[in-house]
Amino acid sequence: MWNLDPPPGFQGLRDDLPLEVYIRNLPHWRQPGATYFVTFRLADSLPRNKLNELRRLRIEWEQRNSSPRSNSAWEEYARITAQQVERWLDHGYGSCLLKNPAYSAMVTDCMHHFDGQRYELSAYVVMPNHVHLIIRPTHWDAHPLESILKSWKQYSTNKINRATGKHGNVWQQESFDRIIRDEEHLFRCLQYIGRNPRNVGLSEGVCPLWVRPEWLAAGWEFREL
Repeated sequence: MWNLDPPPGFQGLRDDLPLEVYIRNLPHWRQPGATYFVTFRLADSLPRNKLNELRRLRIEWEQRNSSPRSNSAWEEYARITAQQVERWLDHGYGSCLLKNPAYSAMVTDCMHHFDGQRYELSAYVVMPNHVHLIIRPTHWDAHPLESILKSWKQYSTNKINRATGKHGNVWQQESFDRIIRDEEHLFRCLQYIGRNPRNVGLSEGVCPLWVRPEWLAAGWEFREL
């Protein structure tokens, strides 16, 4: 059941605040004070044939939706693309270097570094080749979501490359993100994060899982569903 009072700091999508969108390969919606569900992945997490399939999906979508494209059309594209990519990620393609506890710890250390200063980190799971998290930027003008993610990726890339003796990009440049609409949507996102390791057959403790202590105290936790 998700019928809980909102957890501390949560802000869903609001009709009384401006909503902006910018388009890269994917659409990204931004609203001051909003809470986001984010997925970012390793650069080698999808093989070439899957990347080609994503390109075909984009071409077919563009053919069905002539320019200028509506907000609802972009929402459909983001949803379909995210669902497809998440299914592929759970197959465990690529090096899956985040299975190594030392490397996953480098990522979690980055995420916690400015927690409580630039953002509120609410929950996450570090899977072998990707990360899911819930976050609310608290200084969205100076430190918007995209700059927070960029700094995590840059810092963890430097640390991981030094540890492995390799060079180059560790992460896929663009991330998936969406504003969490309301408490029901939040509950579903939180449970998705908590179930992800079990759903792909990983043993308990293999993947770092975390929920903000204030949320746990308010009853917002991973549950057996």
